[in-house]
Amino acid sequence: MKYDVGLAADHAGFELKEHVKHILTDRKLTIKDFGTHSEISCDYADFAHPLALAIETGECACGIAFCGSGNGINMTLNKHQHIRAALCWMPELASLAKRHNDANILVLPGRFVTPYVAGLIVDAYFNATFEGGRHQARIDKIPCQL
Repeated sequence: MKYDVGLAADHAGFELKEHVKHILTDRKLTIKDFGTHSEISCDYADFAHPLALAIETGECACGIAFCGSGNGINMTLNKHQHIRAALCWMPELASLAKRHNDANILVLPGRFVTPYVAGLIVDAYFNATFEGGRHQARIDKIPCQL
């Protein structure tokens, strides 16, 4: 099965992930939740790598990831060559991440974004469309070509 959205979070992002899951369900999107499934302390990398691989293989069209600051899970996701994860804490950043960078994973800082603002960010991300053109040329230069 191909999913519209994959989700990943550590314990600090769990509560916001669960809130966003309801927003996505209301949008009638199919979801694959890679975890975590509780607030028990865990490591974001254990959930980030499976999400990234699911996007790289086409199992999920895009993703949303969460951790306390958003930084750790974002860094982990961006270790994958075909992932463009964008840490966003306001709707404008999410829109630009999609329009200019064709971000395929939206990252939210679980300890710094309210559920209401998270909803606005998710809406901005899904309502934006990649503009291509000069932005595509820049994206083509992202993968390391050593």
